[in-house]
Amino acid sequence: MTAPARAPMPKRDLLGIEGWDKASLERILDLADDYVARNRSGEKKSSLLRGKTVINLFYENSTRTRTSFELAGKRLGADVINMSVASSSVKKGETLIDTAMTINAMHPDFIVVRHPDSGAVQLLSEKVHCTVINGGDGSHEHPTQALLDALTMRRRIGSVEGKTVAICGDVLHSRVARSNALLLNIMGANVRFIAPPPLMPSSPRTLGGEPFYDMRKGLKDVDVVMMLRIQTERMDKNFVPSVREYFHLYGLSKDKLALAKPDAFIMHPGPINRGVEIDSELADDINRSVILDQVEMGVAVRQAILELFNRP
Repeated sequence: MTAPARAPMPKRDLLGIEGWDKASLERILDLADDYVARNRSGEKKSSLLRGKTVINLFYENSTRTRTSFELAGKRLGADVINMSVASSSVKKGETLIDTAMTINAMHPDFIVVRHPDSGAVQLLSEKVHCTVINGGDGSHEHPTQALLDALTMRRRIGSVEGKTVAICGDVLHSRVARSNALLLNIMGANVRFIAPPPLMPSSPRTLGGEPFYDMRKGLKDVDVVMMLRIQTERMDKNFVPSVREYFHLYGLSKDKLALAKPDAFIMHPGPINRGVEIDSELADDINRSVILDQVEMGVAVRQAILELFNRP
């Protein structure tokens, strides 16, 4: 299956949601919608990116993001290379810039980067000549996650305009929370941040979310509940007294979910810590949880991004 090439996006790179307009984001989501249908058909592969090379450069572990980018690239006919940072020259002391210059000399067409430091992807993009896609940088942004979340919401409830989305948990360290808040505000949704005080950003309203420190009040009449993982790898101290107390106050349970709208559904970017941020039974409830739908949408969104950011 060979699809006609579409006009590329106005920017070379996708480094974050910040700076994009509603029309451009909807263009990605509309094409991703098409890819959902194609991926469910018997003919998934095309030759759209034949001759193109995608390099996945992940400095942090990843299952969903890296695998979905690999699958997306291969379904579009690209050559996909997963660089194992653990066994690369990075472990020998090579800097990010040196790595960027080395990869650039190989003339790839796309580099998908995940890095533990905020701003690292922006720095790398300034040193290479190909398209750079942010697969998550520190606590800064994770734009493709926000796009797949938006597609999941749109397919479940239609437009998110006027809807209320509660983002709950470790908002302070979450690049998913930041990118989702930016996108949802662009799309006209109302965003609530629900977190204990140590895990709430100092200026949550500047990120586009109304802060709630009481989960029960924050979940009142919301349309979507998005749970977040506690990111202990980004913490230099204990931000919560105990897992048991955290779940009691901020973990999603049936009684707390009952405060949301009757048709409210649950999202989670993964990986899930069952019994910490969400009750296991709710995570597996096919009537309320769209967590596996998010995984499916991830492949389609990343296919759309590779197509739209493809340069002749």
